[in-house]
Amino acid sequence: MILCCGEALIDMIAEPTASGADGFVPHSGGAVFNTAIALGRLGAPVGLLTGLSTDMFGQQLAAALQASHVETSHVIQSDRPTTLAFVQLKDGHASYNFVDENTAGRMLRPEDMPRQLPGAISALYFGGISLACEPCADAYADLLEQHGADRAVMLDPNIRPGFIKDQTRYRTRLNRMIAQADIVKVSDEDLDWIIPGPETLDEKVPLLLQAGPAVVIVTRGAEGATGYLADGRQTSVPVEPVNVVDTVGAGDTFNAGVLAALEEAGHLTKPGLRALPPATLRAALALGAKVAAVTVSRAGANPPWSHEIA
Repeated sequence: MILCCGEALIDMIAEPTASGADGFVPHSGGAVFNTAIALGRLGAPVGLLTGLSTDMFGQQLAAALQASHVETSHVIQSDRPTTLAFVQLKDGHASYNFVDENTAGRMLRPEDMPRQLPGAISALYFGGISLACEPCADAYADLLEQHGADRAVMLDPNIRPGFIKDQTRYRTRLNRMIAQADIVKVSDEDLDWIIPGPETLDEKVPLLLQAGPAVVIVTRGAEGATGYLADGRQTSVPVEPVNVVDTVGAGDTFNAGVLAALEEAGHLTKPGLRALPPATLRAALALGAKVAAVTVSRAGANPPWSHEIA
């Protein structure tokens, strides 16, 4: 099973009301939550480790997980409030304002994390704002430290500078997690933030691989995605042509497609990723692009079910 570790929250998306003014409608979301939902819909064995509130929004999130076949035995519940992300869309692109103080997800601490994980959990996925917001960022870093040595690990930092209060602490924690990861997926903007300087992306990727990952995946928006292996080989896929409604959840769904394909191919293990053939990596990137295209073709983070991409 793939255990997704990170935030689940409510996207409050602006929609016009009967009076003509905009109101906000609650949609289940969060980067790691979206990836877990997408994996469940693709038929991959998946669970979510996150902090969920017992409030009405936490109940909405729990119901959405159940409906998409995401296992929830590692959800940590509390009576703290749910994180809210107020989303405004302009030309299909989202901007966010977060209400995240003292929430069920953010306030997770290392001592809240499980000391043992079942052997059936063969892979861990980390990402999103949970890697930047403390104290939960330290809790997820500790979870990786405790349980990542014998499991495949994928990391998508999805860097949002506005969440980073102490850049030195964040960089130190992120670099440690990158060194423990087998797959690191970054956008071109993420990579330029992680490795600042005048070098091209192709010059920066080897530096990231030297830190420890077996695979680095770089997404470049409309230019598609490229996967790089530690031995220097690389492969690329274009984006799927589609009428874009909005981009909410696109990268999260892409990650699910990659993980699902690697799981299905039997390569989502540490040894399997070290010996990953370029053709298998390309097939994983292609599935990621295909499922992301479905997500951006409809409103909100609404990943496809397996029968929709057959």
